[in-house]
Amino acid sequence: MPNPQSKRLSLAATIFALAVTTILRTAAPIHAQQVNDEIKVDPADWPWWRGPQRNGVANPGQNPPTEWSATRNVAWKSPVPGRGHSSPTVVGQHVYLATADEQQDTQSVLCYNRATGKLLWQTVVHRGGLMRKHEKSSGASGTVACDGERLFISFANSDAVFVTALSLAGEQLWQTKLADYVIHQGYGASPAVYQSLVIAAADSHAGGVLAGLDRKSGTIVWKHERPKQPNYTSPIILHAARRDQLLLIGCDLVSSFDPTSGETIWEVAGATTECVTSTVTDGERIFSSGGYPKNHLAAIRADGSGKIDWETKDRVYVPSLLEKEGYLYGVLDAGVAVCWKCDTGKPQWKERLGGDFSSSPVLVGDMIYATNETGDTYVYRADPEKFEEIAVNKLGDQVMGSATICGGRIYLRVGEQIDGQQQEMLYCLATRE
Repeated sequence: MPNPQSKRLSLAATIFALAVTTILRTAAPIHAQQVNDEIKVDPADWPWWRGPQRNGVANPGQNPPTEWSATRNVAWKSPVPGRGHSSPTVVGQHVYLATADEQQDTQSVLCYNRATGKLLWQTVVHRGGLMRKHEKSSGASGTVACDGERLFISFANSDAVFVTALSLAGEQLWQTKLADYVIHQGYGASPAVYQSLVIAAADSHAGGVLAGLDRKSGTIVWKHERPKQPNYTSPIILHAARRDQLLLIGCDLVSSFDPTSGETIWEVAGATTECVTSTVTDGERIFSSGGYPKNHLAAIRADGSGKIDWETKDRVYVPSLLEKEGYLYGVLDAGVAVCWKCDTGKPQWKERLGGDFSSSPVLVGDMIYATNETGDTYVYRADPEKFEEIAVNKLGDQVMGSATICGGRIYLRVGEQIDGQQQEMLYCLATRE
Protein backbone atom coordinates (compact mmCIF):
# COMPACT_ATOMS: atom_id res chain seq x y z
CA MET A 1 0.00 0.00 0.00
CA PRO A 2 1.45 3.45 -0.95
CA ASN A 3 2.79 5.50 1.94
CA PRO A 4 0.81 8.84 2.25
CA GLN A 5 3.90 10.55 3.67
CA SER A 6 5.96 9.41 0.66
CA LYS A 7 3.27 10.78 -1.63
CA ARG A 8 3.39 14.16 0.14
CA LEU A 9 7.20 14.24 -0.03
CA SER A 10 7.12 13.32 -3.71
CA LEU A 11 4.56 16.07 -4.43
CA ALA A 12 6.59 18.63 -2.48
CA ALA A 13 9.75 17.64 -4.35
CA THR A 14 7.94 18.00 -7.68
CA ILE A 15 6.60 21.44 -6.76
CA PHE A 16 10.05 22.51 -5.59
CA ALA A 17 11.65 21.27 -8.83
CA LEU A 18 9.08 23.13 -10.92
CA ALA A 19 9.66 26.32 -8.92
CA VAL A 20 13.43 26.08 -9.36
CA THR A 21 13.00 25.46 -13.09
CA THR A 22 10.72 28.49 -13.39
CA ILE A 23 13.21 30.71 -11.52
CA LEU A 24 16.10 29.53 -13.66
CA ARG A 25 14.14 30.10 -16.86
CA THR A 26 13.17 33.57 -15.72
CA ALA A 27 16.68 34.52 -14.70
CA ALA A 28 18.54 32.96 -17.63
CA PRO A 29 20.10 35.49 -19.99
CA ILE A 30 19.40 35.35 -23.71
CA HIS A 31 21.79 33.25 -25.76
CA ALA A 32 21.14 32.60 -29.43
CA GLN A 33 21.51 28.84 -29.08
CA GLN A 34 19.39 28.67 -25.88
CA VAL A 35 16.38 30.79 -26.81
CA ASN A 36 14.70 27.73 -28.31
CA ASP A 37 15.89 24.28 -29.35
CA GLU A 38 14.76 25.04 -32.90
CA ILE A 39 17.00 28.09 -33.25
CA LYS A 40 20.04 26.42 -34.76
CA VAL A 41 22.66 29.12 -34.90
CA ASP A 42 26.11 29.14 -33.42
CA PRO A 43 26.81 31.80 -30.75
CA ALA A 44 29.86 32.81 -32.77
CA ASP A 45 27.64 33.73 -35.76
CA TRP A 46 25.80 37.02 -36.27
CA PRO A 47 22.21 35.89 -36.90
CA TRP A 48 20.23 39.13 -36.71
CA TRP A 49 20.35 42.90 -36.16
CA ARG A 50 22.94 43.94 -33.55
CA GLY A 51 24.39 40.47 -33.18
CA PRO A 52 23.86 37.34 -31.05
CA GLN A 53 22.96 39.25 -27.87
CA ARG A 54 21.03 41.96 -29.83
CA ASN A 55 23.13 44.72 -28.25
CA GLY A 56 26.00 45.35 -30.67
CA VAL A 57 28.42 43.24 -28.62
CA ALA A 58 30.42 40.69 -30.61
CA ASN A 59 31.92 37.47 -29.31
CA PRO A 60 34.98 38.59 -27.30
CA GLY A 61 36.98 35.48 -28.17
CA GLN A 62 38.16 36.78 -31.55
CA ASN A 63 40.74 39.15 -32.97
CA PRO A 64 39.42 41.03 -35.98
CA PRO A 65 41.80 43.41 -37.73
CA THR A 66 42.20 46.91 -36.34
CA GLU A 67 43.83 48.27 -39.49
CA TRP A 68 42.84 47.93 -43.14
CA SER A 69 42.53 49.70 -46.48
CA ALA A 70 41.16 48.87 -49.93
CA THR A 71 44.14 46.56 -50.44
CA ARG A 72 45.27 45.62 -46.92
CA ASN A 73 43.61 42.91 -44.81
CA VAL A 74 40.87 42.35 -47.42
CA ALA A 75 39.86 38.67 -47.56
CA TRP A 76 37.39 39.35 -50.36
CA LYS A 77 34.97 41.91 -51.71
CA SER A 78 31.89 41.41 -53.85
CA PRO A 79 29.57 43.79 -55.70
CA VAL A 80 26.08 44.33 -54.29
CA PRO A 81 23.28 44.91 -56.80
CA GLY A 82 21.21 47.95 -55.83
CA ARG A 83 21.70 49.61 -52.46
CA GLY A 84 20.58 49.41 -48.87
CA HIS A 85 21.53 50.20 -45.31
CA SER A 86 21.00 46.76 -43.81
CA SER A 87 23.82 44.92 -42.06
CA PRO A 88 25.21 41.57 -43.18
CA THR A 89 23.78 38.51 -41.41
CA VAL A 90 26.35 35.71 -41.03
CA VAL A 91 25.23 32.15 -40.22
CA GLY A 92 27.10 28.97 -40.98
CA GLN A 93 28.85 29.16 -44.34
CA HIS A 94 26.77 32.04 -45.69
CA VAL A 95 26.35 35.82 -45.55
CA TYR A 96 22.86 37.23 -46.15
CA LEU A 97 22.07 40.80 -47.17
CA ALA A 98 18.90 42.74 -48.02
CA THR A 99 19.04 45.13 -50.97
CA ALA A 100 16.78 47.32 -53.12
CA ASP A 101 17.39 48.09 -56.80
CA GLU A 102 15.49 51.20 -57.82
CA GLN A 103 16.36 50.76 -61.51
CA GLN A 104 14.98 47.24 -61.53
CA ASP A 105 12.25 48.22 -59.04
CA THR A 106 12.99 45.22 -56.81
CA GLN A 107 13.64 44.36 -53.17
CA SER A 108 15.72 41.23 -52.67
CA VAL A 109 17.70 39.03 -50.32
CA LEU A 110 21.23 38.05 -51.38
CA CYS A 111 23.31 35.06 -50.27
CA TYR A 112 27.12 35.03 -50.45
CA ASN A 113 29.65 32.30 -49.71
CA ARG A 114 31.22 33.22 -46.37
CA ALA A 115 34.68 31.97 -47.34
CA THR A 116 34.96 33.38 -50.88
CA GLY A 117 32.36 36.13 -51.24
CA LYS A 118 30.82 34.46 -54.29
CA LEU A 119 27.16 35.43 -54.85
CA LEU A 120 25.26 32.15 -54.55
CA TRP A 121 21.70 33.33 -55.10
CA GLN A 122 19.41 36.36 -55.21
CA THR A 123 15.71 36.08 -54.40
CA VAL A 124 13.40 38.91 -55.44
CA VAL A 125 10.92 39.39 -52.60
CA HIS A 126 9.02 42.30 -54.18
CA ARG A 127 8.93 43.46 -57.78
CA GLY A 128 7.46 46.95 -58.07
CA GLY A 129 5.86 48.92 -55.26
CA LEU A 130 9.02 50.57 -53.89
CA MET A 131 8.01 53.59 -51.85
CA ARG A 132 9.18 57.22 -51.74
CA LYS A 133 11.68 57.88 -48.98
CA HIS A 134 14.08 60.39 -47.41
CA GLU A 135 17.31 60.81 -49.41
CA LYS A 136 19.38 59.31 -46.57
CA SER A 137 17.14 56.26 -46.27
CA SER A 138 16.91 53.22 -48.54
CA GLY A 139 14.41 50.62 -49.67
CA ALA A 140 16.35 47.93 -47.76
CA SER A 141 17.34 49.31 -44.36
CA GLY A 142 16.16 46.36 -42.26
CA THR A 143 18.55 43.47 -41.53
CA VAL A 144 17.80 39.82 -42.31
CA ALA A 145 17.18 37.54 -39.29
CA CYS A 146 18.04 33.83 -39.39
CA ASP A 147 16.93 30.98 -37.09
CA GLY A 148 19.31 28.48 -38.69
CA GLU A 149 16.59 27.06 -40.96
CA ARG A 150 14.83 30.13 -42.35
CA LEU A 151 15.52 33.75 -43.24
CA PHE A 152 13.16 36.58 -42.30
CA ILE A 153 13.00 40.08 -43.77
CA SER A 154 10.60 43.02 -43.47
CA PHE A 155 10.10 45.39 -46.39
CA ALA A 156 7.83 48.42 -46.86
CA ASN A 157 6.16 47.99 -50.25
CA SER A 158 2.95 49.10 -51.96
CA ASP A 159 1.75 51.15 -48.94
CA ALA A 160 2.19 48.27 -46.51
CA VAL A 161 4.84 46.37 -44.56
CA PHE A 162 5.28 42.68 -45.36
CA VAL A 163 7.24 40.04 -43.44
CA THR A 164 8.68 37.32 -45.67
CA ALA A 165 10.32 33.98 -44.84
CA LEU A 166 12.80 32.28 -47.17
CA SER A 167 14.53 28.93 -46.98
CA LEU A 168 18.32 28.89 -46.73
CA ALA A 169 18.29 28.10 -50.45
CA GLY A 170 16.35 31.28 -51.20
CA GLU A 171 12.90 29.75 -51.75
CA GLN A 172 9.99 31.86 -50.49
CA LEU A 173 8.16 29.96 -47.76
CA TRP A 174 5.53 32.49 -46.78
CA GLN A 175 4.71 36.21 -46.83
CA THR A 176 2.40 38.03 -44.41
CA LYS A 177 1.11 41.58 -44.53
CA LEU A 178 1.94 43.14 -41.19
CA ALA A 179 0.16 46.49 -41.54
CA ASP A 180 -0.72 49.35 -43.82
CA TYR A 181 2.14 51.81 -43.97
CA VAL A 182 2.49 55.49 -44.82
CA ILE A 183 6.05 56.37 -45.77
CA HIS A 184 7.42 59.37 -43.88
CA GLN A 185 11.20 59.22 -44.07
CA GLY A 186 11.71 55.53 -44.63
CA TYR A 187 11.23 52.08 -43.14
CA GLY A 188 14.12 50.51 -41.25
CA ALA A 189 12.83 48.08 -38.62
CA SER A 190 14.52 44.67 -38.57
CA PRO A 191 12.65 41.50 -37.52
CA ALA A 192 13.62 39.70 -34.29
CA VAL A 193 13.57 35.94 -33.72
CA TYR A 194 12.42 34.67 -30.31
CA GLN A 195 11.39 31.11 -29.45
CA SER A 196 8.75 30.02 -32.00
CA LEU A 197 8.12 33.59 -33.21
CA VAL A 198 9.48 36.21 -35.55
CA ILE A 199 8.60 39.66 -34.18
CA ALA A 200 8.18 42.69 -36.45
CA ALA A 201 7.14 46.32 -36.09
CA ALA A 202 5.70 49.00 -38.36
CA ASP A 203 5.04 52.46 -36.89
CA SER A 204 3.52 55.07 -39.21
CA HIS A 205 0.69 57.56 -39.66
CA ALA A 206 -1.42 54.62 -40.85
CA GLY A 207 -1.35 53.24 -37.31
CA GLY A 208 1.47 51.31 -35.73
CA VAL A 209 1.61 47.55 -35.28
CA LEU A 210 3.90 45.28 -33.27
CA ALA A 211 3.26 41.59 -33.91
CA GLY A 212 4.57 38.11 -33.25
CA LEU A 213 4.29 35.71 -36.20
CA ASP A 214 4.72 31.95 -36.18
CA ARG A 215 8.13 31.28 -37.76
CA LYS A 216 6.96 28.19 -39.63
CA SER A 217 3.67 29.44 -41.08
CA GLY A 218 3.70 33.24 -40.93
CA THR A 219 0.41 33.24 -39.01
CA ILE A 220 0.04 36.24 -36.71
CA VAL A 221 0.02 34.83 -33.18
CA TRP A 222 -0.39 38.15 -31.39
CA LYS A 223 -0.70 41.78 -32.42
CA HIS A 224 -0.35 45.02 -30.47
CA GLU A 225 -1.74 48.27 -31.87
CA ARG A 226 0.57 51.28 -31.71
CA PRO A 227 -0.02 55.08 -32.05
CA LYS A 228 -0.50 56.66 -35.47
CA GLN A 229 2.95 58.22 -35.56
CA PRO A 230 6.10 57.73 -37.66
CA ASN A 231 8.94 55.83 -36.01
CA TYR A 232 11.82 53.71 -37.27
CA THR A 233 13.29 51.63 -34.46
CA SER A 234 13.50 47.82 -34.40
CA PRO A 235 11.95 45.59 -31.72
CA ILE A 236 14.70 44.32 -29.42
CA ILE A 237 14.53 41.50 -26.85
CA LEU A 238 16.85 42.01 -23.87
CA HIS A 239 17.18 40.45 -20.43
CA ALA A 240 16.46 43.26 -17.97
CA ALA A 241 15.09 43.36 -14.42
CA ARG A 242 15.41 39.55 -14.24
CA ARG A 243 13.26 38.70 -17.27
CA ASP A 244 13.26 38.78 -21.05
CA GLN A 245 11.56 41.94 -22.31
CA LEU A 246 10.57 42.99 -25.81
CA LEU A 247 11.45 46.68 -25.92
CA LEU A 248 10.36 49.38 -28.34
CA ILE A 249 11.03 53.10 -28.07
CA GLY A 250 9.42 55.94 -30.00
CA CYS A 251 5.92 57.35 -30.63
CA ASP A 252 6.51 59.32 -27.39
CA LEU A 253 6.59 56.03 -25.44
CA VAL A 254 9.06 53.63 -23.92
CA SER A 255 7.34 50.25 -24.03
CA SER A 256 8.04 46.76 -22.70
CA PHE A 257 6.14 43.67 -23.79
CA ASP A 258 6.17 39.96 -23.06
CA PRO A 259 7.78 38.61 -26.25
CA THR A 260 5.79 35.37 -26.14
CA SER A 261 2.32 36.89 -25.75
CA GLY A 262 2.66 40.56 -26.74
CA GLU A 263 1.09 41.62 -23.44
CA THR A 264 2.32 44.94 -22.07
CA ILE A 265 4.69 44.56 -19.11
CA TRP A 266 5.11 48.30 -18.61
CA GLU A 267 4.92 51.50 -20.62
CA VAL A 268 5.90 55.05 -19.75
CA ALA A 269 5.69 58.39 -21.48
CA GLY A 270 9.10 59.37 -22.72
CA ALA A 271 11.44 58.96 -25.65
CA THR A 272 10.57 61.17 -28.60
CA THR A 273 8.15 60.74 -31.46
CA GLU A 274 10.75 59.51 -33.96
CA CYS A 275 13.55 57.17 -32.88
CA VAL A 276 15.98 55.09 -34.91
CA THR A 277 18.31 53.57 -32.33
CA SER A 278 17.82 50.15 -30.74
CA THR A 279 17.89 50.25 -26.96
CA VAL A 280 20.45 48.52 -24.72
CA THR A 281 20.41 47.63 -21.03
CA ASP A 282 22.76 47.38 -18.06
CA GLY A 283 20.38 44.89 -16.46
CA GLU A 284 18.59 47.49 -14.34
CA ARG A 285 17.91 50.26 -16.86
CA ILE A 286 17.17 50.56 -20.53
CA PHE A 287 18.47 53.56 -22.46
CA SER A 288 16.18 55.53 -24.73
CA SER A 289 17.48 57.99 -27.31
CA GLY A 290 15.95 59.94 -30.16
CA GLY A 291 16.17 63.06 -32.27
CA TYR A 292 12.75 64.41 -33.21
CA PRO A 293 11.13 66.65 -32.12
CA LYS A 294 13.84 66.94 -29.48
CA ASN A 295 17.24 65.46 -28.78
CA HIS A 296 17.32 63.21 -25.74
CA LEU A 297 19.08 60.35 -24.03
CA ALA A 298 17.48 58.85 -20.92
CA ALA A 299 18.02 55.99 -18.47
CA ILE A 300 14.71 54.36 -17.52
CA ARG A 301 14.26 51.67 -14.87
CA ALA A 302 13.35 48.34 -16.48
CA ASP A 303 11.31 47.17 -13.47
CA GLY A 304 8.14 49.01 -14.49
CA SER A 305 8.43 51.65 -11.79
CA GLY A 306 8.52 54.39 -14.41
CA LYS A 307 11.50 55.98 -12.73
CA ILE A 308 13.84 57.95 -14.98
CA ASP A 309 17.27 57.93 -13.37
CA TRP A 310 18.69 60.64 -15.63
CA GLU A 311 18.20 62.43 -18.94
CA THR A 312 20.39 64.57 -21.23
CA LYS A 313 19.92 66.52 -24.44
CA ASP A 314 22.55 64.58 -26.38
CA ARG A 315 21.60 63.80 -29.98
CA VAL A 316 22.03 60.05 -30.35
CA TYR A 317 19.33 59.76 -32.99
CA VAL A 318 20.57 57.14 -35.47
CA PRO A 319 23.63 55.23 -34.11
CA SER A 320 22.67 52.75 -31.38
CA LEU A 321 24.50 52.62 -28.05
CA LEU A 322 26.79 50.10 -26.36
CA GLU A 323 26.95 49.06 -22.70
CA LYS A 324 29.96 47.55 -20.94
CA GLU A 325 30.46 46.97 -17.22
CA GLY A 326 28.28 49.84 -15.99
CA TYR A 327 29.27 52.35 -18.64
CA LEU A 328 27.44 53.51 -21.73
CA TYR A 329 29.34 54.23 -24.95
CA GLY A 330 27.92 56.03 -27.94
CA VAL A 331 28.64 58.21 -30.93
CA LEU A 332 26.55 61.33 -31.44
CA ASP A 333 25.19 61.77 -34.96
CA ALA A 334 27.58 64.72 -35.35
CA GLY A 335 30.66 62.55 -34.77
CA VAL A 336 31.48 62.87 -31.07
CA ALA A 337 32.33 59.72 -29.09
CA VAL A 338 31.03 59.80 -25.50
CA CYS A 339 31.21 57.61 -22.41
CA TRP A 340 28.54 58.00 -19.71
CA LYS A 341 28.18 56.30 -16.33
CA CYS A 342 25.06 54.13 -16.54
CA ASP A 343 23.64 54.89 -13.10
CA THR A 344 24.17 58.67 -13.06
CA GLY A 345 24.52 59.75 -16.68
CA LYS A 346 27.74 61.56 -15.81
CA PRO A 347 29.94 61.98 -18.89
CA GLN A 348 33.30 60.33 -18.31
CA TRP A 349 34.81 61.83 -21.48
CA LYS A 350 33.94 63.23 -24.91
CA GLU A 351 36.12 63.08 -28.01
CA ARG A 352 35.45 64.43 -31.50
CA LEU A 353 35.96 61.78 -34.18
CA GLY A 354 34.90 63.57 -37.36
CA GLY A 355 32.12 63.29 -39.92
CA ASP A 356 28.48 62.33 -39.48
CA PHE A 357 27.44 58.90 -38.22
CA SER A 358 24.46 56.73 -39.20
CA SER A 359 25.84 53.25 -38.57
CA SER A 360 25.97 51.79 -35.06
CA PRO A 361 29.27 50.98 -33.30
CA VAL A 362 30.25 47.39 -32.48
CA LEU A 363 32.08 46.24 -29.35
CA VAL A 364 34.63 43.40 -29.49
CA GLY A 365 36.26 42.73 -26.13
CA ASP A 366 37.44 46.18 -25.07
CA MET A 367 37.58 47.59 -28.63
CA ILE A 368 34.90 49.76 -30.24
CA TYR A 369 34.56 49.95 -34.03
CA ALA A 370 32.61 53.03 -35.21
CA THR A 371 32.23 53.97 -38.90
CA ASN A 372 31.11 57.36 -40.22
CA GLU A 373 29.11 58.08 -43.37
CA THR A 374 32.20 58.65 -45.53
CA GLY A 375 33.80 55.29 -44.70
CA ASP A 376 36.20 56.21 -41.89
CA THR A 377 36.23 53.57 -39.15
CA TYR A 378 37.53 54.67 -35.77
CA VAL A 379 38.86 51.92 -33.52
CA TYR A 380 39.19 52.91 -29.86
CA ARG A 381 39.07 51.36 -26.41
CA ALA A 382 35.97 50.98 -24.28
CA ASP A 383 37.75 52.55 -21.32
CA PRO A 384 35.77 54.77 -18.93
CA GLU A 385 38.95 56.49 -17.73
CA LYS A 386 40.07 57.98 -21.04
CA PHE A 387 39.62 57.97 -24.81
CA GLU A 388 42.35 55.93 -26.49
CA GLU A 389 42.39 55.79 -30.27
CA ILE A 390 43.88 52.63 -31.79
CA ALA A 391 43.46 53.30 -35.52
CA VAL A 392 41.48 55.13 -38.20
CA ASN A 393 40.80 53.24 -41.44
CA LYS A 394 39.34 54.52 -44.70
CA LEU A 395 37.28 52.33 -47.02
CA GLY A 396 35.09 53.57 -49.88
CA ASP A 397 33.08 56.77 -50.05
CA GLN A 398 29.91 55.99 -48.13
CA VAL A 399 28.91 53.69 -45.27
CA MET A 400 25.40 53.86 -43.84
CA GLY A 401 24.93 50.30 -42.57
CA SER A 402 26.49 48.86 -39.42
CA ALA A 403 29.40 46.43 -39.42
CA THR A 404 29.08 42.75 -38.57
CA ILE A 405 32.00 41.20 -36.67
CA CYS A 406 32.24 37.45 -36.14
CA GLY A 407 34.74 34.67 -36.61
CA GLY A 408 37.59 37.17 -36.45
CA ARG A 409 36.33 38.93 -39.58
CA ILE A 410 34.56 42.22 -40.28
CA TYR A 411 31.75 42.34 -42.86
CA LEU A 412 31.00 45.87 -44.05
CA ARG A 413 28.72 47.27 -46.75
CA VAL A 414 30.56 50.08 -48.53
CA GLY A 415 29.62 52.48 -51.33
CA GLU A 416 32.34 53.26 -53.88
CA GLN A 417 32.56 55.55 -56.89
CA ILE A 418 33.42 53.41 -59.93
CA ASP A 419 33.56 55.14 -63.34
CA GLY A 420 31.48 57.97 -61.96
CA GLN A 421 28.75 55.62 -60.68
CA GLN A 422 27.97 54.66 -57.10
CA GLN A 423 28.50 50.94 -56.57
CA GLU A 424 27.97 49.12 -53.29
CA MET A 425 30.49 46.46 -52.29
CA LEU A 426 30.38 43.88 -49.52
CA TYR A 427 33.82 43.67 -47.89
CA CYS A 428 35.17 40.89 -45.73
CA LEU A 429 38.14 42.12 -43.69
CA ALA A 430 40.53 39.70 -42.01
CA THR A 431 44.06 39.88 -40.66
CA ARG A 432 46.41 38.67 -43.42
CA GLU A 433 49.98 37.53 -42.93
